[in-house]
Amino acid sequence: MLNRFYVEEHVKKALEEDIGFGDITTDYLTNEDDEMRCTLNSRTDGIFCGKTVFETVFKVLSDKIEIVFYINDGDVLKKGDKIAELKGPAKYILMGERTALNYIQRMSGIATMTNKYQKAIGEYKAKIADTRKTTPLFRAFEKYAVKTGGGSLHRFNLSDCAMIKDNHIAHSGSLTIAVEKLRKNISHAHKIEVECDTIEQVREALNCGVDIIMLDNMSIDSMKECVKLIGGKAITEASGNVKLETVKEIASTGVDIISSSAIVAQAPTLDLGLDY
Repeated sequence: MLNRFYVEEHVKKALEEDIGFGDITTDYLTNEDDEMRCTLNSRTDGIFCGKTVFETVFKVLSDKIEIVFYINDGDVLKKGDKIAELKGPAKYILMGERTALNYIQRMSGIATMTNKYQKAIGEYKAKIADTRKTTPLFRAFEKYAVKTGGGSLHRFNLSDCAMIKDNHIAHSGSLTIAVEKLRKNISHAHKIEVECDTIEQVREALNCGVDIIMLDNMSIDSMKECVKLIGGKAITEASGNVKLETVKEIASTGVDIISSSAIVAQAPTLDLGLDY
C-alpha cells in the first residue's frame, strides 16, 4: 500500500521542510565521523505503525545508519518496550530524529485508536472504517495506519467509488435520477453508494439496486429496521455520531461497516522517543 517510491518522495519533502538550508545546531556540534547509538522506545501502550517510513527517513539521509527492529507494524506496544536500535553517523541521526518520530507517532496513534474502536465492537460482524476526513497529502500514511490497527478502508479518493450524498441528490432532482446518471457513465468496476437519512430513501436506494447504503445519523431503532429491510441486498454502512462509547450499540444493529472520522481526526500521537 505504501509504495517505496511514494514514501521516499514524501520523506524527502518532509526533510526539506524540517532541515531547510541546514541544521545549524547539528552541523556545528558534530563531525562527519562522529558515531552515535540510540534506542527507539515506547513511553506508553499502543499499536506500532510506520517501520518502513521510519527507516526511509534515515536511509535518505545516510546509508551508513544501521537500524535493528524488534517490533513490526501491528504489534502491541507496552510502556518501556524497546522498538529498535540505531547506530551510525551522529550528524544524520540527530538531523532525522524529529521527522522520523513525527511519522511513526502519528501513524501509531491512528493504529492504536482504530484498534480500540474495532475491539469495542466486540462479537459483532461490523468493521470500523475510515473516511476522507484526513490530513492533506498524508492520506496514504493515515489509511495504512487504519489498516494496521485492524480497520477497514473506505474509498481512497473521489475516483474509487461513486458516493451520492444529499447535495448530489438535491442537485440531480432525486436519488433515482442521480443513480441513473451515474450508471450510464461510470465504469463497470465502480460501486455506487448512497447516503440515506430516512427509511424512504433506503427503499428508493434498494429499488435502484445500489451496492452500498449508508445509514447516516439514524437512531438505533431506525438502523435496525433498515438493516432488516435491506436484507443483504446491499452492503450496509452506519455513519454519524460514532464514538468509542456508542460503536458497539451501532454494531448491534447488524450493519456491515461503521465509518468514523474519529479514528484518524481524533487520534492522539503515540508517545515514542529516541533515547541516547
